[in-house]
Amino acid sequence: METSHIRNFAIIAHIDHGKSTLADRIMEQTATVSQRESKAQLLDDLAVEQAHGVTVKSRTVRNFYTAADGQEYEYNLIDTPGHVDFSYEVSKSLAASDGAILLVDATQGVQAQTVANLRLALKNGLKVLPVINKIDSAMAEVERTEQQIKQLAVQFLDSPILKISAKTGLGVDAVLEAIKDYFPAPAGQTKAPLKALVFDSVYDPFKGIIAYVRIVDGQLTAKTPVLLMAHDQKLPNKEIGSFMPQLTALDSLNVGEVGYLVTGLKDPQALRVGDTITSQTTPTAQALPGYEPAKSMVFAGFYPKDDHYHDLQLAIEKLALNDSSFHYAAEVSDALGTGFRCGFLGIFHLQIIRERLHDEYQLDVLTTAPNVTYRVHLKTDDTLMVNNPIKFPYFADIDYVEEPFSNATITTGNDVLGDVMQLADSHKGQLVDMANQGDLIELHYRLPISEIAYDFFNALKSISHGYATLETTFADYDIADVVKVEVNVNYATVDALSFIVHREDAPAMTQKLVEKLKHTIPRKLYPMPAQAIVEGKSVARVDVPPLRKNAAVNGEKRSTSKKQALLRRQSVNKRQAAQSDVTLSQDVFNAVLELSL
Repeated sequence: METSHIRNFAIIAHIDHGKSTLADRIMEQTATVSQRESKAQLLDDLAVEQAHGVTVKSRTVRNFYTAADGQEYEYNLIDTPGHVDFSYEVSKSLAASDGAILLVDATQGVQAQTVANLRLALKNGLKVLPVINKIDSAMAEVERTEQQIKQLAVQFLDSPILKISAKTGLGVDAVLEAIKDYFPAPAGQTKAPLKALVFDSVYDPFKGIIAYVRIVDGQLTAKTPVLLMAHDQKLPNKEIGSFMPQLTALDSLNVGEVGYLVTGLKDPQALRVGDTITSQTTPTAQALPGYEPAKSMVFAGFYPKDDHYHDLQLAIEKLALNDSSFHYAAEVSDALGTGFRCGFLGIFHLQIIRERLHDEYQLDVLTTAPNVTYRVHLKTDDTLMVNNPIKFPYFADIDYVEEPFSNATITTGNDVLGDVMQLADSHKGQLVDMANQGDLIELHYRLPISEIAYDFFNALKSISHGYATLETTFADYDIADVVKVEVNVNYATVDALSFIVHREDAPAMTQKLVEKLKHTIPRKLYPMPAQAIVEGKSVARVDVPPLRKNAAVNGEKRSTSKKQALLRRQSVNKRQAAQSDVTLSQDVFNAVLELSL
Protein backbone atom coordinates (compact mmCIF):
# COMPACT_ATOMS: atom_id res chain seq x y z
CA MET A 1 0.00 0.00 0.00
CA GLU A 2 1.33 3.44 -0.95
CA THR A 3 2.02 5.71 2.00
CA SER A 4 -0.32 8.37 0.56
CA HIS A 5 -3.22 5.89 0.86
CA ILE A 6 -2.65 5.07 4.55
CA ARG A 7 -4.54 6.73 7.39
CA ASN A 8 -3.80 6.07 11.06
CA PHE A 9 -6.48 7.40 13.37
CA ALA A 10 -8.08 6.96 16.78
CA ILE A 11 -11.58 7.55 18.15
CA ILE A 12 -11.74 9.61 21.34
CA ALA A 13 -14.88 10.04 23.40
CA HIS A 14 -16.42 10.14 26.86
CA ILE A 15 -17.62 6.84 28.33
CA ASP A 16 -20.75 5.44 26.65
CA HIS A 17 -20.81 7.93 23.78
CA GLY A 18 -20.73 5.10 21.22
CA LYS A 19 -17.01 4.77 20.44
CA SER A 20 -16.98 0.96 20.35
CA THR A 21 -20.22 0.90 18.33
CA LEU A 22 -18.74 3.24 15.71
CA ALA A 23 -15.66 1.00 15.52
CA ASP A 24 -17.98 -1.97 14.89
CA ARG A 25 -19.76 -0.11 12.04
CA ILE A 26 -16.46 0.91 10.44
CA MET A 27 -15.29 -2.71 10.44
CA GLU A 28 -18.62 -3.86 9.00
CA GLN A 29 -18.77 -1.27 6.21
CA THR A 30 -15.17 -1.95 5.18
CA ALA A 31 -15.84 -5.73 5.24
CA THR A 32 -13.06 -6.22 7.79
CA VAL A 33 -15.32 -8.67 9.58
CA SER A 34 -18.08 -10.76 8.04
CA GLN A 35 -21.70 -10.65 9.17
CA ARG A 36 -21.19 -14.00 10.91
CA GLU A 37 -18.11 -12.78 12.81
CA SER A 38 -19.64 -9.44 13.75
CA LYS A 39 -20.76 -8.85 17.33
CA ALA A 40 -21.29 -5.88 19.63
CA GLN A 41 -18.11 -4.31 21.07
CA LEU A 42 -15.91 -6.55 18.92
CA LEU A 43 -12.72 -4.78 20.01
CA ASP A 44 -13.70 -4.94 23.70
CA ASP A 45 -12.88 -8.61 24.14
CA LEU A 46 -11.93 -8.56 27.84
CA ALA A 47 -14.62 -9.81 30.25
CA VAL A 48 -14.30 -6.65 32.37
CA GLU A 49 -14.78 -4.48 29.26
CA GLN A 50 -18.01 -6.28 28.39
CA ALA A 51 -19.19 -6.14 32.02
CA HIS A 52 -18.52 -2.41 32.59
CA GLY A 53 -19.22 -1.22 29.04
CA VAL A 54 -15.89 0.63 28.83
CA THR A 55 -12.70 0.11 26.88
CA VAL A 56 -9.79 -0.73 29.18
CA LYS A 57 -7.12 -2.05 26.83
CA SER A 58 -6.59 -0.22 23.54
CA ARG A 59 -6.83 -2.40 20.42
CA THR A 60 -5.82 -1.96 16.80
CA VAL A 61 -7.45 -3.09 13.56
CA ARG A 62 -6.56 -2.63 9.86
CA ASN A 63 -9.42 -1.85 7.47
CA PHE A 64 -9.35 -1.55 3.66
CA TYR A 65 -11.78 1.05 2.30
CA THR A 66 -12.68 1.64 -1.34
CA ALA A 67 -13.46 5.35 -1.57
CA ALA A 68 -15.85 7.17 -3.89
CA ASP A 69 -12.90 7.99 -6.19
CA GLY A 70 -12.32 4.25 -6.77
CA GLN A 71 -9.03 4.18 -4.84
CA GLU A 72 -8.38 1.70 -2.02
CA TYR A 73 -7.18 3.10 1.30
CA GLU A 74 -5.71 1.43 4.37
CA TYR A 75 -7.39 2.64 7.58
CA ASN A 76 -5.56 1.68 10.78
CA LEU A 77 -8.00 2.24 13.66
CA ILE A 78 -6.20 2.44 17.01
CA ASP A 79 -8.80 2.08 19.74
CA THR A 80 -8.70 4.17 22.93
CA PRO A 81 -10.29 3.89 26.40
CA GLY A 82 -12.70 6.52 27.67
CA HIS A 83 -12.38 6.42 31.48
CA VAL A 84 -10.18 8.99 33.22
CA ASP A 85 -8.11 6.24 34.89
CA PHE A 86 -6.90 5.05 31.48
CA SER A 87 -5.72 8.33 29.98
CA TYR A 88 -2.26 6.76 29.69
CA GLU A 89 -3.70 4.15 27.30
CA VAL A 90 -5.19 7.04 25.30
CA SER A 91 -1.83 8.84 25.09
CA LYS A 92 -0.15 5.66 23.79
CA SER A 93 -2.75 5.25 21.06
CA LEU A 94 -2.56 8.90 20.03
CA ALA A 95 1.24 8.68 19.76
CA ALA A 96 0.80 6.18 16.91
CA SER A 97 -2.00 8.14 15.17
CA ASP A 98 -2.13 11.04 12.70
CA GLY A 99 -5.74 12.00 13.31
CA ALA A 100 -8.59 11.52 15.78
CA ILE A 101 -12.36 11.34 15.52
CA LEU A 102 -13.94 13.28 18.40
CA LEU A 103 -17.21 11.47 19.06
CA VAL A 104 -19.91 13.27 21.09
CA ASP A 105 -23.28 11.84 22.16
CA ALA A 106 -26.12 14.12 20.97
CA THR A 107 -28.22 13.14 24.02
CA GLN A 108 -25.45 13.96 26.52
CA GLY A 109 -23.42 16.71 24.89
CA VAL A 110 -19.79 17.47 25.63
CA GLN A 111 -18.78 15.71 28.85
CA ALA A 112 -15.77 15.13 31.10
CA GLN A 113 -13.42 13.00 29.01
CA THR A 114 -14.56 14.63 25.77
CA VAL A 115 -12.55 17.72 26.65
CA ALA A 116 -9.70 15.87 28.38
CA ASN A 117 -9.09 13.52 25.44
CA LEU A 118 -9.40 16.38 22.97
CA ARG A 119 -6.62 18.22 24.75
CA LEU A 120 -4.46 15.09 24.60
CA ALA A 121 -5.06 14.86 20.85
CA LEU A 122 -4.25 18.53 20.26
CA LYS A 123 -1.15 18.19 22.44
CA ASN A 124 0.01 15.40 20.12
CA GLY A 125 -0.54 17.66 17.09
CA LEU A 126 -3.35 15.56 15.59
CA LYS A 127 -6.06 16.70 13.18
CA VAL A 128 -9.40 16.26 14.97
CA LEU A 129 -12.66 15.50 13.17
CA PRO A 130 -15.76 16.16 15.34
CA VAL A 131 -18.66 13.71 14.91
CA ILE A 132 -22.06 13.86 16.66
CA ASN A 133 -23.53 10.43 17.45
CA LYS A 134 -27.04 9.15 18.31
CA ILE A 135 -28.85 11.76 16.19
CA ASP A 136 -31.74 9.28 15.73
CA SER A 137 -32.54 9.31 19.46
CA ALA A 138 -35.73 11.04 20.58
CA MET A 139 -33.66 12.83 23.24
CA ALA A 140 -30.99 14.09 20.81
CA GLU A 141 -30.10 17.80 21.00
CA VAL A 142 -28.01 18.09 17.85
CA GLU A 143 -27.85 21.88 17.54
CA ARG A 144 -26.94 22.34 21.21
CA THR A 145 -24.22 19.68 20.96
CA GLU A 146 -22.87 21.32 17.80
CA GLN A 147 -22.57 24.67 19.58
CA GLN A 148 -20.77 23.01 22.50
CA ILE A 149 -18.25 21.42 20.12
CA LYS A 150 -17.54 24.76 18.41
CA GLN A 151 -16.74 26.27 21.80
CA LEU A 152 -14.08 23.62 22.49
CA ALA A 153 -11.50 24.85 19.98
CA VAL A 154 -11.12 27.62 17.41
CA GLN A 155 -10.52 25.19 14.52
CA PHE A 156 -13.98 23.68 15.01
CA LEU A 157 -15.65 26.93 13.92
CA ASP A 158 -14.79 26.15 10.27
CA SER A 159 -14.44 22.38 10.60
CA PRO A 160 -17.04 19.98 9.23
CA ILE A 161 -19.12 18.41 12.01
CA LEU A 162 -20.59 15.11 10.86
CA LYS A 163 -23.84 13.73 12.24
CA ILE A 164 -24.31 9.97 12.52
CA SER A 165 -26.03 7.10 14.27
CA ALA A 166 -23.40 4.47 14.96
CA LYS A 167 -26.10 2.03 16.08
CA THR A 168 -27.94 2.01 12.73
CA GLY A 169 -24.99 2.96 10.52
CA LEU A 170 -26.60 6.25 9.42
CA GLY A 171 -23.91 8.68 8.20
CA VAL A 172 -20.98 6.29 8.81
CA ASP A 173 -20.20 6.28 5.05
CA ALA A 174 -19.58 10.05 5.27
CA VAL A 175 -17.18 9.44 8.17
CA LEU A 176 -15.23 6.91 6.08
CA GLU A 177 -14.92 9.45 3.24
CA ALA A 178 -13.91 12.23 5.65
CA ILE A 179 -11.10 10.11 7.12
CA LYS A 180 -9.19 10.08 3.80
CA ASP A 181 -9.98 13.72 3.03
CA TYR A 182 -9.41 15.26 6.46
CA PHE A 183 -6.64 13.22 8.05
CA PRO A 184 -3.07 13.45 6.70
CA ALA A 185 -1.12 10.52 5.33
CA PRO A 186 1.86 9.34 7.43
CA ALA A 187 5.14 11.15 6.94
CA GLY A 188 8.25 8.99 6.62
CA GLN A 189 11.10 7.93 4.35
CA THR A 190 10.85 4.57 2.65
CA LYS A 191 14.58 4.20 1.96
CA ALA A 192 15.74 5.35 5.39
CA PRO A 193 16.94 2.85 8.03
CA LEU A 194 14.19 1.07 9.95
CA LYS A 195 12.68 3.12 12.78
CA ALA A 196 9.55 1.78 14.51
CA LEU A 197 7.72 2.88 17.67
CA VAL A 198 6.60 0.25 20.18
CA PHE A 199 3.31 1.81 21.27
CA ASP A 200 1.88 -1.20 23.12
CA SER A 201 2.46 -4.87 23.91
CA VAL A 202 0.58 -7.99 25.01
CA TYR A 203 1.63 -11.35 26.39
CA ASP A 204 0.64 -14.58 24.68
CA PRO A 205 1.28 -17.83 26.59
CA PHE A 206 2.44 -19.55 23.39
CA LYS A 207 4.08 -16.74 21.40
CA GLY A 208 5.52 -14.74 24.31
CA ILE A 209 5.68 -10.93 24.10
CA ILE A 210 3.92 -9.42 21.08
CA ALA A 211 4.95 -5.82 20.40
CA TYR A 212 2.54 -3.40 18.68
CA VAL A 213 4.59 -1.22 16.33
CA ARG A 214 4.13 1.75 14.02
CA ILE A 215 6.67 2.00 11.21
CA VAL A 216 8.02 5.57 11.12
CA ASP A 217 10.85 5.07 8.59
CA GLY A 218 12.12 2.19 6.48
CA GLN A 219 10.66 -1.27 6.18
CA LEU A 220 10.27 -4.19 8.59
CA THR A 221 10.33 -7.62 6.97
CA ALA A 222 9.82 -11.05 8.46
CA LYS A 223 13.57 -11.66 8.14
CA THR A 224 14.82 -8.32 9.50
CA PRO A 225 17.10 -8.83 12.56
CA VAL A 226 15.81 -6.20 14.98
CA LEU A 227 17.26 -4.23 17.88
CA LEU A 228 15.72 -2.38 20.85
CA MET A 229 17.52 0.95 21.06
CA ALA A 230 16.88 1.83 24.73
CA HIS A 231 19.28 -0.83 26.03
CA ASP A 232 20.90 -1.88 22.72
CA GLN A 233 19.20 -5.26 23.07
CA LYS A 234 18.90 -7.75 20.20
CA LEU A 235 15.35 -8.94 19.76
CA PRO A 236 14.06 -12.16 18.13
CA ASN A 237 11.84 -11.65 15.07
CA LYS A 238 9.61 -14.70 14.85
CA GLU A 239 6.67 -13.18 12.97
CA ILE A 240 5.28 -9.85 11.79
CA GLY A 241 1.81 -8.96 10.65
CA SER A 242 -1.25 -6.76 11.10
CA PHE A 243 -4.58 -6.83 12.93
CA MET A 244 -7.56 -7.97 10.81
CA PRO A 245 -8.64 -7.73 13.74
CA GLN A 246 -7.10 -11.14 14.45
CA LEU A 247 -3.30 -11.41 14.13
CA THR A 248 -2.56 -12.01 10.43
CA ALA A 249 1.03 -12.73 9.36
CA LEU A 250 2.60 -10.61 6.58
CA ASP A 251 5.93 -10.55 4.77
CA SER A 252 6.59 -6.86 5.45
CA LEU A 253 5.37 -3.69 7.14
CA ASN A 254 6.12 -0.42 5.32
CA VAL A 255 6.29 3.27 6.22
CA GLY A 256 3.20 4.48 8.06
CA GLU A 257 1.75 1.03 8.65
CA VAL A 258 0.73 -0.35 12.03
CA GLY A 259 1.26 -3.99 12.95
CA TYR A 260 2.77 -6.44 15.38
CA LEU A 261 6.08 -8.20 16.00
CA VAL A 262 6.19 -11.59 17.74
CA THR A 263 9.36 -11.66 19.84
CA GLY A 264 8.99 -14.97 21.67
CA LEU A 265 10.38 -13.33 24.83
CA LYS A 266 9.02 -14.73 28.08
CA ASP A 267 10.45 -12.12 30.46
CA PRO A 268 7.75 -9.48 31.07
CA GLN A 269 10.41 -6.85 31.82
CA ALA A 270 12.34 -7.37 28.58
CA LEU A 271 10.30 -4.95 26.44
CA ARG A 272 9.37 -1.38 27.36
CA VAL A 273 6.51 0.46 25.70
CA GLY A 274 7.79 3.63 24.00
CA ASP A 275 11.04 2.02 22.86
CA THR A 276 12.37 2.24 19.30
CA ILE A 277 12.95 -0.82 17.13
CA THR A 278 15.58 -0.69 14.36
CA SER A 279 17.61 -3.07 12.24
CA GLN A 280 20.71 -4.77 13.67
CA THR A 281 22.57 -4.52 10.34
CA THR A 282 21.68 -0.92 9.37
CA PRO A 283 20.46 0.81 12.56
CA THR A 284 19.00 4.29 12.56
CA ALA A 285 21.13 7.04 14.07
CA GLN A 286 18.59 8.49 16.51
CA ALA A 287 15.81 6.86 18.49
CA LEU A 288 12.29 8.21 18.71
CA PRO A 289 11.57 10.36 21.78
CA GLY A 290 8.93 7.87 22.97
CA TYR A 291 6.92 8.96 25.99
CA GLU A 292 7.25 8.94 29.74
CA PRO A 293 6.31 5.77 31.63
CA ALA A 294 3.00 5.89 33.47
CA LYS A 295 3.21 7.18 37.03
CA SER A 296 1.20 5.22 39.57
CA MET A 297 -1.19 7.39 41.56
CA VAL A 298 -2.58 4.76 43.94
CA PHE A 299 -0.79 1.87 45.67
CA ALA A 300 -2.33 -1.19 47.32
CA GLY A 301 -1.22 -4.63 48.46
CA PHE A 302 -2.35 -7.83 46.71
CA TYR A 303 -2.10 -11.04 48.75
CA PRO A 304 -3.09 -14.54 47.59
CA LYS A 305 -5.80 -16.62 49.19
CA ASP A 306 -5.13 -20.28 50.01
CA ASP A 307 -1.34 -20.05 49.50
CA HIS A 308 -1.57 -19.54 45.72
CA TYR A 309 1.41 -17.21 45.69
CA HIS A 310 3.14 -18.68 42.63
CA ASP A 311 -0.07 -18.52 40.59
CA LEU A 312 -0.60 -14.90 41.64
CA GLN A 313 3.00 -14.04 40.72
CA LEU A 314 2.61 -15.46 37.20
CA ALA A 315 -0.75 -13.75 36.72
CA ILE A 316 0.54 -10.34 37.87
CA GLU A 317 3.61 -10.60 35.61
CA LYS A 318 1.40 -11.26 32.60
CA LEU A 319 -1.03 -8.49 33.51
CA ALA A 320 1.86 -6.04 33.88
CA LEU A 321 2.95 -6.86 30.33
CA ASN A 322 -0.57 -6.45 28.94
CA ASP A 323 -1.03 -3.23 30.92
CA SER A 324 2.10 -1.07 30.96
CA SER A 325 0.52 1.37 33.45
CA PHE A 326 0.29 -1.37 36.10
CA HIS A 327 3.37 -1.76 38.32
CA TYR A 328 4.22 -4.21 41.09
CA ALA A 329 6.91 -5.24 43.58
CA ALA A 330 7.10 -8.12 46.07
CA GLU A 331 6.37 -7.41 49.76
CA VAL A 332 5.83 -9.37 52.97
CA SER A 333 3.17 -8.78 55.64
CA ASP A 334 3.23 -10.32 59.14
CA ALA A 335 -0.52 -10.88 58.97
CA LEU A 336 -0.96 -11.96 55.34
CA GLY A 337 2.40 -13.40 54.34
CA THR A 338 4.05 -12.85 50.96
CA GLY A 339 2.30 -10.69 48.38
CA PHE A 340 2.80 -7.74 46.04
CA ARG A 341 2.74 -3.97 46.34
CA CYS A 342 0.95 -2.77 43.22
CA GLY A 343 0.68 0.67 41.62
CA PHE A 344 -2.41 1.87 39.73
CA LEU A 345 -3.56 4.94 37.81
CA GLY A 346 -6.66 5.23 39.97
CA ILE A 347 -9.21 3.34 42.03
CA PHE A 348 -11.13 2.13 38.94
CA HIS A 349 -7.88 0.80 37.51
CA LEU A 350 -7.40 -1.15 40.77
CA GLN A 351 -10.91 -2.60 40.46
CA ILE A 352 -10.29 -3.65 36.83
CA ILE A 353 -7.04 -5.46 37.75
CA ARG A 354 -8.80 -7.34 40.56
CA GLU A 355 -11.57 -8.43 38.22
CA ARG A 356 -9.10 -9.52 35.53
CA LEU A 357 -7.26 -11.65 38.09
CA HIS A 358 -10.56 -13.32 38.94
CA ASP A 359 -11.97 -13.67 35.42
CA GLU A 360 -8.82 -14.52 33.45
CA TYR A 361 -6.76 -16.40 36.04
CA GLN A 362 -9.42 -17.62 38.53
CA LEU A 363 -7.58 -15.93 41.41
CA ASP A 364 -9.13 -14.10 44.35
CA VAL A 365 -6.85 -11.72 46.22
CA LEU A 366 -6.94 -9.83 49.49
CA THR A 367 -6.56 -6.13 48.74
CA THR A 368 -5.26 -3.68 51.33
CA ALA A 369 -6.27 -0.04 51.63
CA PRO A 370 -4.87 2.11 48.79
CA ASN A 371 -2.48 4.98 49.45
CA VAL A 372 0.00 7.30 47.70
CA THR A 373 3.77 7.82 48.01
CA TYR A 374 5.00 10.02 50.88
CA ARG A 375 8.41 11.64 51.28
CA VAL A 376 9.43 11.17 54.93
CA HIS A 377 12.25 13.25 56.40
CA LEU A 378 13.84 11.70 59.49
CA LYS A 379 15.58 13.46 62.35
CA THR A 380 18.81 11.79 61.20
CA ASP A 381 18.59 13.91 57.98
CA ASP A 382 17.75 10.79 55.97
CA THR A 383 14.84 10.83 53.48
CA LEU A 384 12.58 7.89 52.71
CA MET A 385 10.03 7.43 49.90
CA VAL A 386 7.19 5.42 51.43
CA ASN A 387 4.28 3.99 49.44
CA ASN A 388 3.48 1.27 51.96
CA PRO A 389 2.03 2.18 55.39
CA ILE A 390 3.77 -0.85 56.89
CA LYS A 391 7.14 0.81 56.19
CA PHE A 392 6.12 4.20 57.58
CA PRO A 393 8.77 5.09 60.23
CA TYR A 394 8.11 5.32 63.96
CA PHE A 395 6.56 8.73 64.72
CA ALA A 396 9.31 9.72 67.18
CA ASP A 397 11.93 9.34 64.42
CA ILE A 398 10.13 11.62 61.94
CA ASP A 399 11.08 15.26 61.47
CA TYR A 400 8.38 16.08 58.90
CA VAL A 401 6.46 14.44 56.05
CA GLU A 402 5.76 15.65 52.52
CA GLU A 403 2.90 14.40 50.37
CA PRO A 404 2.47 14.64 46.57
CA PHE A 405 0.32 17.40 45.11
CA SER A 406 -1.24 17.73 41.67
CA ASN A 407 -2.22 20.68 39.53
CA ALA A 408 -5.87 20.05 38.72
CA THR A 409 -7.86 21.81 35.99
CA ILE A 410 -11.63 21.54 36.41
CA THR A 411 -13.92 22.80 33.66
CA THR A 412 -17.56 23.13 34.66
CA GLY A 413 -20.78 25.01 34.01
CA ASN A 414 -21.76 28.07 36.00
CA ASP A 415 -24.86 26.37 37.46
CA VAL A 416 -22.82 23.92 39.55
CA LEU A 417 -19.79 26.15 40.19
CA GLY A 418 -20.52 26.51 43.92
CA ASP A 419 -20.91 22.76 44.42
CA VAL A 420 -17.69 22.02 42.52
CA MET A 421 -15.70 24.55 44.55
CA GLN A 422 -17.16 23.15 47.78
CA LEU A 423 -16.10 19.65 46.69
CA ALA A 424 -12.55 20.83 45.99
CA ASP A 425 -12.38 22.68 49.31
CA SER A 426 -13.56 19.59 51.21
CA HIS A 427 -10.66 17.69 49.62
CA LYS A 428 -8.14 20.26 50.88
CA GLY A 429 -7.88 22.00 47.51
CA GLN A 430 -6.19 25.37 47.11
CA LEU A 431 -7.75 27.60 44.42
CA VAL A 432 -4.99 29.03 42.21
CA ASP A 433 -6.87 30.66 39.33
CA MET A 434 -10.30 30.96 37.71
CA ALA A 435 -10.99 31.76 34.05
CA ASN A 436 -13.74 31.60 31.44
CA GLN A 437 -13.76 29.16 28.51
CA GLY A 438 -16.75 30.10 26.40
CA ASP A 439 -19.85 29.37 28.46
CA LEU A 440 -17.79 27.25 30.84
CA ILE A 441 -15.64 28.16 33.84
CA GLU A 442 -12.13 26.80 34.21
CA LEU A 443 -10.86 26.31 37.76
CA HIS A 444 -7.20 25.69 38.56
CA TYR A 445 -6.62 23.95 41.89
CA ARG A 446 -3.68 22.58 43.80
CA LEU A 447 -4.85 19.32 45.38
CA PRO A 448 -3.22 16.54 47.43
CA ILE A 449 -3.11 13.39 45.33
CA SER A 450 -4.25 11.36 48.34
CA GLU A 451 -7.49 13.37 48.35
CA ILE A 452 -8.34 12.97 44.66
CA ALA A 453 -7.00 9.51 43.84
CA TYR A 454 -10.04 7.65 45.14
CA ASP A 455 -13.50 9.05 44.52
CA PHE A 456 -12.96 12.72 43.61
CA PHE A 457 -13.65 12.21 39.92
CA ASN A 458 -16.82 10.19 40.58
CA ALA A 459 -18.06 12.84 43.02
CA LEU A 460 -17.29 15.56 40.46
CA LYS A 461 -19.28 13.71 37.80
CA SER A 462 -22.17 13.25 40.22
CA ILE A 463 -22.60 16.87 41.25
CA SER A 464 -22.05 18.16 37.69
CA HIS A 465 -24.27 15.49 36.05
CA GLY A 466 -21.28 14.20 34.11
CA TYR A 467 -20.47 17.53 32.47
CA ALA A 468 -17.43 18.75 34.41
CA THR A 469 -13.93 17.77 33.28
CA LEU A 470 -10.90 16.93 35.37
CA GLU A 471 -7.28 16.99 34.23
CA THR A 472 -4.42 16.46 36.65
CA THR A 473 -0.65 16.65 36.36
CA PHE A 474 1.89 15.96 39.08
CA ALA A 475 3.06 19.20 40.68
CA ASP A 476 5.50 18.57 43.54
CA TYR A 477 5.74 17.51 47.18
CA ASP A 478 4.68 19.75 50.05
CA ILE A 479 4.66 19.45 53.84
CA ALA A 480 1.64 17.65 55.27
CA ASP A 481 0.52 16.78 58.79
CA VAL A 482 -0.20 13.08 58.33
CA VAL A 483 -0.17 10.18 60.79
CA LYS A 484 -0.09 6.42 60.53
CA VAL A 485 -3.16 4.58 61.81
CA GLU A 486 -2.39 1.08 63.09
CA VAL A 487 -5.16 -1.43 63.70
CA ASN A 488 -4.96 -3.90 66.57
CA VAL A 489 -7.31 -6.87 66.67
CA ASN A 490 -7.29 -8.86 69.91
CA TYR A 491 -4.23 -6.83 71.02
CA ALA A 492 -2.24 -8.03 68.00
CA THR A 493 -1.23 -5.52 65.30
CA VAL A 494 -2.59 -6.33 61.84
CA ASP A 495 0.00 -4.52 59.72
CA ALA A 496 -1.91 -4.97 56.46
CA LEU A 497 -4.77 -2.82 57.80
CA SER A 498 -2.51 0.19 58.47
CA PHE A 499 -3.10 3.38 56.48
CA ILE A 500 -1.93 7.00 56.37
CA VAL A 501 -4.36 9.85 56.97
CA HIS A 502 -4.28 13.59 57.68
CA ARG A 503 -4.17 14.20 61.43
CA GLU A 504 -7.34 16.31 61.45
CA ASP A 505 -9.28 13.49 59.76
CA ALA A 506 -7.96 10.72 62.03
CA PRO A 507 -10.55 10.93 64.90
CA ALA A 508 -13.61 10.71 62.65
CA MET A 509 -12.12 8.09 60.31
CA THR A 510 -10.95 5.80 63.11
CA GLN A 511 -14.35 5.90 64.83
CA LYS A 512 -16.02 4.89 61.56
CA LEU A 513 -13.38 2.20 61.04
CA VAL A 514 -13.79 0.40 64.36
CA GLU A 515 -17.58 0.41 63.98
CA LYS A 516 -17.19 -1.25 60.57
CA LEU A 517 -14.68 -3.74 61.96
CA LYS A 518 -17.15 -4.71 64.68
CA HIS A 519 -19.43 -6.18 62.03
CA THR A 520 -16.81 -7.53 59.59
CA ILE A 521 -14.14 -9.24 61.73
CA PRO A 522 -14.96 -12.95 62.10
CA ARG A 523 -16.27 -13.51 65.63
CA LYS A 524 -14.69 -15.92 68.11
CA LEU A 525 -15.92 -17.58 71.28
CA TYR A 526 -14.63 -14.64 73.29
CA PRO A 527 -14.89 -10.85 72.90
CA MET A 528 -12.07 -9.28 70.86
CA PRO A 529 -11.14 -5.60 71.08
CA ALA A 530 -10.50 -3.79 67.76
CA GLN A 531 -8.43 -0.65 68.28
CA ALA A 532 -7.11 2.15 66.11
CA ILE A 533 -3.70 3.32 67.33
CA VAL A 534 -2.23 6.71 66.40
CA GLU A 535 1.26 7.60 67.64
CA GLY A 536 1.10 4.96 70.38
CA LYS A 537 -2.32 6.01 71.69
CA SER A 538 -5.63 4.26 71.20
CA VAL A 539 -7.99 6.80 69.63
CA ALA A 540 -10.90 4.45 68.90
CA ARG A 541 -11.96 1.06 70.23
CA VAL A 542 -14.82 -1.38 69.96
CA ASP A 543 -15.31 -4.95 71.20
CA VAL A 544 -16.18 -7.56 68.62
CA PRO A 545 -18.93 -9.53 70.40
CA PRO A 546 -18.36 -13.23 71.09
CA LEU A 547 -20.23 -16.06 69.41
CA ARG A 548 -20.90 -18.06 72.61
CA LYS A 549 -23.76 -17.55 75.01
CA ASN A 550 -22.94 -15.65 78.18
CA ALA A 551 -21.62 -18.30 80.59
CA ALA A 552 -22.81 -16.31 83.59
CA VAL A 553 -26.45 -16.68 82.56
CA ASN A 554 -26.92 -20.40 83.07
CA GLY A 555 -29.68 -20.56 85.65
CA GLU A 556 -27.31 -21.47 88.50
CA LYS A 557 -27.25 -19.46 91.66
CA ARG A 558 -23.77 -17.99 91.89
CA SER A 559 -22.47 -14.78 93.30
CA THR A 560 -21.94 -12.01 90.79
CA SER A 561 -18.22 -11.87 91.55
CA LYS A 562 -17.80 -15.58 90.79
CA LYS A 563 -19.69 -15.24 87.53
CA GLN A 564 -17.50 -12.35 86.43
CA ALA A 565 -14.36 -14.22 87.45
CA LEU A 566 -15.47 -17.20 85.37
CA LEU A 567 -15.97 -15.01 82.32
CA ARG A 568 -12.61 -13.31 82.77
CA ARG A 569 -10.74 -16.61 83.06
CA GLN A 570 -12.53 -18.00 80.02
CA SER A 571 -11.86 -14.92 77.89
CA VAL A 572 -8.23 -14.47 78.95
CA ASN A 573 -7.30 -18.12 78.42
CA LYS A 574 -8.86 -18.34 74.97
CA ARG A 575 -7.54 -14.95 73.91
CA GLN A 576 -3.98 -15.83 74.92
CA ALA A 577 -4.21 -19.14 73.08
CA ALA A 578 -5.32 -17.46 69.86
CA GLN A 579 -4.04 -13.90 70.10
CA SER A 580 -2.45 -13.94 66.66
CA ASP A 581 -4.85 -16.48 65.15
CA VAL A 582 -7.19 -13.94 63.53
CA THR A 583 -8.37 -14.83 60.03
CA LEU A 584 -9.30 -11.76 58.00
CA SER A 585 -11.65 -11.74 55.02
CA GLN A 586 -11.80 -9.18 52.21
CA ASP A 587 -14.75 -7.56 54.01
CA VAL A 588 -12.35 -6.44 56.75
CA PHE A 589 -10.05 -4.74 54.21
CA ASN A 590 -13.07 -3.25 52.44
CA ALA A 591 -13.95 -1.54 55.72
CA VAL A 592 -10.68 0.41 55.44
CA LEU A 593 -11.10 0.86 51.70
CA GLU A 594 -14.58 2.35 52.08
CA LEU A 595 -13.24 5.09 54.35
CA SER A 596 -11.49 6.51 51.28
CA LEU A 597 -14.35 6.05 48.85
